[in-house]
Amino acid sequence: MSPVTSASSLILANIPSPDRGVWKLDLGFITLPLRAYALCIILGIVIAIWWGERRLIARGGAPGTVIDVAVWAVPFGLVGGRLYHVATDYYRYFGEGKNPLDALRIWDGGLGIWGAIALGGVGAWIGCRRKGVPLPVFADSVAPGIVTAQAIGRIGNYFNQELYGGPTDLPWGLEIYKRINEFGVEDPLNGVAEASHTLVDGSPVHPTFLYELIWNLLVALLVVWADRKFRLGHGRAFAVYVAGYTVGRGVIEMMRTDPATQVLGLRINVFTSAVLFVGAIVYIIIARRRGPREELSTVDAIDGEPVTVIDEDTDLDAVEPIDSERADEATDTTDADTTDSVTEADKVSPDENAETAEPATSGNDAKPTS
Repeated sequence: MSPVTSASSLILANIPSPDRGVWKLDLGFITLPLRAYALCIILGIVIAIWWGERRLIARGGAPGTVIDVAVWAVPFGLVGGRLYHVATDYYRYFGEGKNPLDALRIWDGGLGIWGAIALGGVGAWIGCRRKGVPLPVFADSVAPGIVTAQAIGRIGNYFNQELYGGPTDLPWGLEIYKRINEFGVEDPLNGVAEASHTLVDGSPVHPTFLYELIWNLLVALLVVWADRKFRLGHGRAFAVYVAGYTVGRGVIEMMRTDPATQVLGLRINVFTSAVLFVGAIVYIIIARRRGPREELSTVDAIDGEPVTVIDEDTDLDAVEPIDSERADEATDTTDADTTDSVTEADKVSPDENAETAEPATSGNDAKPTS
């Protein structure tokens, strides 16, 4: 073997998988399993909240708003993600030889992003209503953080040795190891790789989890760039995230070899991605008619709807006309408040005014300045 060939083989080596995805923490009175997948999900949520908070504040939101809304959105999203996974991968939990209670073992992996977004959106709507924040503004703020959290979650799939594609001889092929648990039974999720690092049949394989991780980070950058350049509002930044993510997810999904429910001859996530991509593009076009980006500092005090700020760059044809009834209501409310203020002022007697007034000084009584 020549030195060049030897050097290239060292550089272009296959990607090894972790020996395990679970570590046992012995506290003496209890042993806690530390699961890489769960830790990645938690880290992703933290980063999404932190980044979303910064973006919402930049849009005029109050500090702490994203955290308060996340109290509703995150639990709803986790439940929705699990429901979607169980519904689309039902054969894993129901049928002969299956245990339906395994559907509750969320720590073993299995969260469908579309279920998480759908039910998480319901939780976000509840939280936004309680905080008086328009849902589209919130969605635009958290969009890049959500797709970044998805990228971090794919690292958890790496530790679980899941979501990979077919065999490949490419230099970045992923090695999948045979894992054995404490009972001597093969267990890909909870087991530990043998010392010999025995490869499973077909390994090395396409690391589709890595492809999606990289794609998700690129989508996050796309959302940030488009949001800054075009000042996206009314949910359009979130729609850019959906459109961008579904393109990559649809292509990468077709590279996977694990069993999946079929719809019209396509893996269900490919079909779902195609439908959502079309919906996101249509929404971007329609939402553009609502005018420039809304700011939380200009939220309508009557019903919490955002008000468009008119400046020299505003396309007046794209601005929705003001509802006269709501405008009259706002005027009446302001007039009533002003009248009440004047009435309270009139109740003060002349004597009280005289007592609180400062005595005037004549020119002769004034102290000389030094």
